[in-house]
Amino acid sequence: MARLVRWTALTAAAALLTAGCSGGSSDGDEGGRSSAGPSAAAPSGVPEALASQSLDWGRCEGTADSPAPGGDWRCATLKAPLDWSDPDGETIDLALIRAKAKGEQRVGSLLFNFGGPGGSGVSMMPSYGESVSSLHERYDLVSWDPRGVAASEGVRCRGDEAIDAAETVDSTPDTATEEQAYLKDAADFGKGCQKAAGKLMAHVSTTDTARDMDLMRHVLGDEKMHYFGISYGTELGGVYAHLFPKRVGRMILDAVVDPGADTMGHAENQARGFQRALDDYLKSTGQEPRQGSRKITALLERLDAEPLPTSSPGRKLTQTLAFTGIVLPLYSKSGWPTLTSALAAAEEGDGSELLALADGYNERDDSGRYGTTTHSQRVISCLDDKQRPTLEETKALLPRFEKVSPVFGAFLGWDTAGWCHDWPVPGQHETPEVSAAGAAPILVVGNTGDPATPYEGARRMADELGKDVGVMLTWKGEGHGAYANGSDCVDSTVDAYLLKGTLPEDGKVCS
Repeated sequence: MARLVRWTALTAAAALLTAGCSGGSSDGDEGGRSSAGPSAAAPSGVPEALASQSLDWGRCEGTADSPAPGGDWRCATLKAPLDWSDPDGETIDLALIRAKAKGEQRVGSLLFNFGGPGGSGVSMMPSYGESVSSLHERYDLVSWDPRGVAASEGVRCRGDEAIDAAETVDSTPDTATEEQAYLKDAADFGKGCQKAAGKLMAHVSTTDTARDMDLMRHVLGDEKMHYFGISYGTELGGVYAHLFPKRVGRMILDAVVDPGADTMGHAENQARGFQRALDDYLKSTGQEPRQGSRKITALLERLDAEPLPTSSPGRKLTQTLAFTGIVLPLYSKSGWPTLTSALAAAEEGDGSELLALADGYNERDDSGRYGTTTHSQRVISCLDDKQRPTLEETKALLPRFEKVSPVFGAFLGWDTAGWCHDWPVPGQHETPEVSAAGAAPILVVGNTGDPATPYEGARRMADELGKDVGVMLTWKGEGHGAYANGSDCVDSTVDAYLLKGTLPEDGKVCS
C-alpha cells in the first residue's frame, strides 16, 4: 500500500531524476574541501570530530537510470550522529549536492528541501536549479538526501514484485475480508521497513533531520540558516526554526503543511484541497463540479468491481491505481489536459493512460522497478506521528470524509487506518511544534488552489511561528506551490527577500 497523497513538490513527484552522490575527486570544484568557517556557530553538544569535519566535494556519480549532473554540481558526504541523544556514538552518512554561487556578492548557502517526506534533494536539485537561477547569483545552491532517504541510508521496505502484487489490495475495503487484507498488507509493509532499516528506524524523525540541518549549516561555514522548504519541507523548516530560532536567516516556506493538523486533520485537509482542485478542473472543461464528480465516482466504483485492461502486459487498472492517476495531474494546472485524455480513455474501456499516470506518481519505470520515496516517507512520517487510528475510528469518520470530497474522501479516510497500522516503533507527537519566538522573519507562501497542502495551512503556520516571525504571502493560483509556478508577483517578492532582505507587507496578495 502506498500513501495516496504525498506532501511533495510536483516536480519531485513527476521528474525521474536519479543522479547519485559520493565523495571523491574534487576536480573542477574550486577549493575541493569545505569546512566550518570561524564565525559559524557550532551546534551545542556535537563532538569536535563531527563539528570540525571537512566536506570533500567531488564529481557526482551517475546511476543506471540517469547520468551524473553536469556543470557546477558537486557532491559530498556529511557524517552525523545516528542518535542525536548520543552524539558521541555511531554515525551515519548524509549525501549532499552543491553548486557554488555564480556572482561575487555571495550571501551564503541556500538549503533546499523539496518535500515528501522521502524526496531526494540530491536528485532534484540540479533540475530545479534553472527555476532558481536568480538565487544562484548570490547563494550556493545546496540540497541533500535526509536520513533514511535514497543515498543517505535509504530504506527499501518491499521488493518490486511484492509492490506489484499489492496493487490488488483494495484501499477502500467494502467487506470484512477486504478490511483484514488491507490491514495485513499495511502491517507486512511495516515489518519489511523494520527489517530493512534496523536501528535507523527509530532515528529518522523530522526533529532528527532538523538537527542534521544545523550541523550541515555549521560545516558549510554559515552563521545563519538560509532555507527554502517546499511542501513537507515547510514542516521541516518550522521545526528547525523552533529548535534554533537564533540561527534562522532568510527562510521561505512554500506549499505549507498545516502544523496544527493531526493525522485525521491532514487527511481531511487534503480531501478538501484535492476536491477544490478537481472542481476547478471540471469547471475549466465546462462541467458542473457535482455532476463531474459523480461521473468520476461512478467510474471508480466500476473499477472496484472490475478493473480495466491496459496496454501494459499482465496489468489492469484497479480502483486504487485510477485514483492515484487522477491525483497526479491535479498537482499542476499544466496537467489538466492529460487528465481529460486519461479519463476519456477510461470511459471508453482503456485504462492505459491512468495507469501510466499512477506509475509516474508511484515511481515505477517500464521495467517494473519502483523508487523508494514512499518507503522513506512512511518510515519518517510514522516515527513523527504518534496517532494510530483504529479501524473503528476510521469507519466512523468515513461519512464526514465523503461529505468533504465525494471523489477523494473514502481513499484518504481509509489511508489513516492503514498508513501506520501495527507500526514497529512508536510515534513522537500528535502535531509538530513550530513556534519560533526570536527568529528572523520567515516568509510563508500560500496558494489558494493548492490541492495537497491547502491554503489554510499557510495561515496557521504563519500564526504559530509567532508574532513578527511569520509573514504571509498569498497567491490566488492553482497547483502545488507558488514559487516558479507562473506568478511574477510571487517570484519577485520571494527573490527580493532572499537576495536583498526586503520583506513584503504581511498579508500581501498576488492575483
